[in-house]
Formats: sequence, structure tokens, C-alpha cells
Amino acid sequence: MDKRIITQTITTIVTNLNAKGYLEGNIYKGNTKQICVPGLNCYSCPGALGSCPIGSLQAVIGTVKYNLSFYVIGLMTLFGVIFGRFICGWLCPFGFFEDLLHKIPSKKIKVSNKINNILKYLKYIILIFFVILFPMFLVNEFGISPPYFCEFICPAGTLGAGIPLVLLNKSLRGAIGYLFAWKMLILVIIIILSIFIYRPFCRYLCPLGAFYSLFNKVSFLKYDIDKNKCTSCNACTQKCKMNIEIYKNSNSLECIRCGDCIETCPTQSIKKSIKFR
Repeated sequence: MDKRIITQTITTIVTNLNAKGYLEGNIYKGNTKQICVPGLNCYSCPGALGSCPIGSLQAVIGTVKYNLSFYVIGLMTLFGVIFGRFICGWLCPFGFFEDLLHKIPSKKIKVSNKINNILKYLKYIILIFFVILFPMFLVNEFGISPPYFCEFICPAGTLGAGIPLVLLNKSLRGAIGYLFAWKMLILVIIIILSIFIYRPFCRYLCPLGAFYSLFNKVSFLKYDIDKNKCTSCNACTQKCKMNIEIYKNSNSLECIRCGDCIETCPTQSIKKSIKFR
């Protein structure tokens, strides 16, 4: 088992250590829920010990009661400045779920660069509208709005919270409606696509990945290309599952720092580095 799989496994377990929640069908509401975890991990998951950054950001924007938006945005920015999209590749539980699905033996589909370069902007649209603008402006008479992304799109919430809570609570099973069916449809589509296409949700729909991507070029953790060693053989590009020409753009907004390019480079010209300026 490689280091990334081990790290993803440990992170998923540590952020969902509330085993009692799965036994009782309850949501943990202790002090650690005031802290955002780095990856996409639903607040309402029975095992979750922390809060999802995207869910927290929507709660702050859409609820007049709270005024701690600088804390949430600041913490997300701190994660981004230090790690960039390394969080997507190594620390996100839902990204890990997609990785496991992609390991199922099947004929894989590589999305063409033309289509990929269009679809990759969807996650920024979702971040701007469903996470920020809709909760900010589409409010009820009390000035409160629902968490639009979490309520209408997020498959991580359906997988980690919706399904377990419905299975564990008879009263919730009786309240299932069209919204839950819609969310299940999204999850099923993501599951099927993830078997054939590498990380479709992370690449095209995840607003958290969109946020962290903004820091890839300035984050402390970077990938550097030794131009004296690089032969432009294109081996890294062919290996990259995110459709990135690594030797041309080692700190692309789409790079999740999985490390496949480093392992495949025949001249060892790609290196990880930590730079504070």
C-alpha cells in the first residue's frame, strides 16, 4: 500500500472517530465541531468530529446570527496557503472515496483536453453561486438562507450523513422526499463516473477544490522542475490523471499533488519543495 493511500485512510478515520454516532444515529456536537477539517467531510456525518469548511462558510454567510466569517475564511485560507490542493490529493475523505472507486477494474476514460478545459470551470461557478452568492442574497423574510451547495448538490453529505442518518433513524425514513432522491441521483452518477473517470467530482464540481486551487501557485508546498534534467519527454503528462502538462506548469490550479508525476519521471527532474516566499 502506498503512502498516499495510508495517509488518506488515516485522515478519514481520524476525522470520523465518533463511532457512537453510527450506533445511535446521532450527530456529534462537541467542542471539536467548532473547528473546520481540511477536506470535504460533512458536519452531519454521525462520525464527524469537525466541521466541513464549505458547510461552515455557507452557515456563516446565510445566517444572521453568526459574525465569525473571518475565522472560517481565515482558516480555509491558512490551509490553502500551506498546502494548496495537496489537501485534495492526500487529506480529503471524499477524494479518497473517489480514488477507491477508480481502482475498480474497468476500461478507464481519459477526458479530452478540450472538454476538460471547459468542465474544470464548473467548480468555480458552484463556489461563487451556490456557496457564496445564493446564501448571501437568496434569503427568507428573516434574513436566513439554506446551505445551497450542501442541500442541493454535495454528494459527500449524502454519502457520509444522509444515507447513515436515514438508515439509523426510522423517523427520517418516513420523511424522505424528492430532495433526498435528487441527492441520491447525484451520488450514484458520481459513483459510476468515478469508476471510469478519475475524480470527476473533484475536477469539475467541488467548490472546496476550487478554493484551494487559487493557492496552488503561492502555497508553501510546491512542485519544482529542474530544467537542466527535464527532457520534455511528456512521461509526466501521460501519467497525470488530472490532464496537466506538468513539465510546463508544475503548479497548475488543477494539480492535487498526488505525486504520480514524480514517480514516473525518468530523469527525476520533478521535486517537492517547501518555500515560504
